[in-house]
Amino acid sequence: MLNNNPFENAIKQIDDAVKIAGIKSKYIDVIKSPQRIVDVKIPVKMSDGKTRIFHGYRVQHNNARGPFKGGIRFHPDTNMDEVKALSTWMTFKCATVGIPLGGSKGGVEVNPKELSDKEIERLTRGYVRAIYDVVGPTKDVPAPDVYTTPKIMEIYADEYSKIAKKKTPACVTGKPVEASGSLGRDTATARGGQIVLEKYLNVSNLNISNEKTVAIQGFGNAGENMAELLHDAGFKIVAVSDSSGGLFEKEGIDPKKIAKLKKHHGKINAIPEYKKISNEQLLALNVDILIPAALENVLTEKNANQVQAKLILELANGPITPGADKILKGKKIPVIPDILANAGGVTVSYFEWVQNLKKQKWSKEEVDKKLKKIMEKSVTDIFNESTKINCTLRQAAYILAIKRVLEAEEKRNK
Repeated sequence: MLNNNPFENAIKQIDDAVKIAGIKSKYIDVIKSPQRIVDVKIPVKMSDGKTRIFHGYRVQHNNARGPFKGGIRFHPDTNMDEVKALSTWMTFKCATVGIPLGGSKGGVEVNPKELSDKEIERLTRGYVRAIYDVVGPTKDVPAPDVYTTPKIMEIYADEYSKIAKKKTPACVTGKPVEASGSLGRDTATARGGQIVLEKYLNVSNLNISNEKTVAIQGFGNAGENMAELLHDAGFKIVAVSDSSGGLFEKEGIDPKKIAKLKKHHGKINAIPEYKKISNEQLLALNVDILIPAALENVLTEKNANQVQAKLILELANGPITPGADKILKGKKIPVIPDILANAGGVTVSYFEWVQNLKKQKWSKEEVDKKLKKIMEKSVTDIFNESTKINCTLRQAAYILAIKRVLEAEEKRNK
């Protein structure tokens, strides 16, 4: 039976790594459960003068290694299992790349497309007031996520600073550059993914074609930036898609052109000239590198057998279920896991937090140099671990991350 509950998948990934590495600790159950779940009701005065109550929450998974860190999403369908999973993945993502932060996630059940800018601002300020006691630069540092923007993070920082009665930019990351944000944050997830991919190809000697063909599922911030960065680095992007469907061109696609056409036509499958494919067809293309960059659970036990790519890089969170992982392992298709592949975003968020705390401003080159150093070291560590104990890259990443979190738990409980 298929089980695509993301939180249960996250727990399976932990159990799997603990078993393979024979990890023993009395804190294993502790690191599987969130430390705190905050559930709030937010009254917001609407433009028609009526007051609407919105449901908000914050799941704080683990802070043994540093303050909680994770996005805020404004989405009508967000559910608790998804948020618990995302907060858990954040803990291990930060530990995978060795940055001193824990994991959290949160949001508000709302369709922001139905709200005016003023209503979104009032909702954001109400959310900050509701969770103020459990967040802050040394407690929990949010960031943008689904349907939240740098502007919303700027409003968050302004409201937090008002309550704290002092300017506190380090209370949130992902702010606009002119509002104490970091240079390089807008492309950080994709740039981190590119560094990881290139380093992995370098250390693994994986046999791929000279053309380095790539299919990318998802053309949001991460997917579009990844397509452009890889295209500029000499990879051949042969397929891209969004929720409407995809395009295929075996001679290669210019992602900048697609981005312009998408803006004009509204969605990718409305763009003329190219061969149309479905998202399912994209996942089964015979390419060197497949990059799921959109949603959870796109590769499952139902379709993993159809994958023909030589390598998968998870730019999305949780795009491959544990059942699909087993099938891909059997097919000898390496998977660069999300907790490594998309950790560039949280790494540059960490840089923003440090810059805010130290009242510094780093250049884009400085940010990129620091990001490259962290991501490349993480790839080497994980590749060496997977070779040493003959396990998958995901298992190796979890083993290293779990050991780091458990070590911090043991230290703070002495």
